[in-house]
Amino acid sequence: MKIVEVVPYAVETPPPHRGGKHWFFVKLTTDDGIVGYGEAYLMGVPLSPSAIVKMIEDIGENYVAGSDPFQVEKLWRRLYHGVYADHPDQVLMGIISGFEIACWDIIGKALDQPIYNLLGGRYHDKLRSYTYIYPKHPGDPVFDDPERFGERALEYVKEGFTALKFDLIRGELAPRQLSLETLQKMEDFVRSMREHVGTKCDILVGTHGQMTT
Repeated sequence: MKIVEVVPYAVETPPPHRGGKHWFFVKLTTDDGIVGYGEAYLMGVPLSPSAIVKMIEDIGENYVAGSDPFQVEKLWRRLYHGVYADHPDQVLMGIISGFEIACWDIIGKALDQPIYNLLGGRYHDKLRSYTYIYPKHPGDPVFDDPERFGERALEYVKEGFTALKFDLIRGELAPRQLSLETLQKMEDFVRSMREHVGTKCDILVGTHGQMTT
């Protein structure tokens, strides 16, 4: 089995573009018609979508096309050691991940097996997850109105989430001392959230290096 086609995609996300304005995917097709998909995680890369798509395309043509998708480790090492002389950066590592995921997708389909069976077997039957609190639609004042923030939290709880997360502050990520106004706003948001959801979920706070301590 050989990979005969590499097609990258850039998909624009809806506002507020959390997780990046564009998400990048790669589609690999084998000579016997099996198709595998992978995501190249490239959030925060300061390049245009067209430039990233071209990078994925070029790397795919030069290093991936003609490869056996079952030889995941060999392909990974070719990309890691061959493209940037053992100095892969954030962009390349994201692209390598996309190709590897797509190869595993092909392998699973070829063997008619879920990927976890090929990686040691399933350990958990289910896992608890959380979600960030996002606007429901463009213009939703979730991050400006504590009452609306609490309402949005309750909507997630009704969907089945038992843990919700949000950032204390938004915007620039340079470390700084939070103002008293910001701290008061966050207190108002957490209070509204707890009043709406009661004890039905845990509250998680993300900081992302946004404070001095």
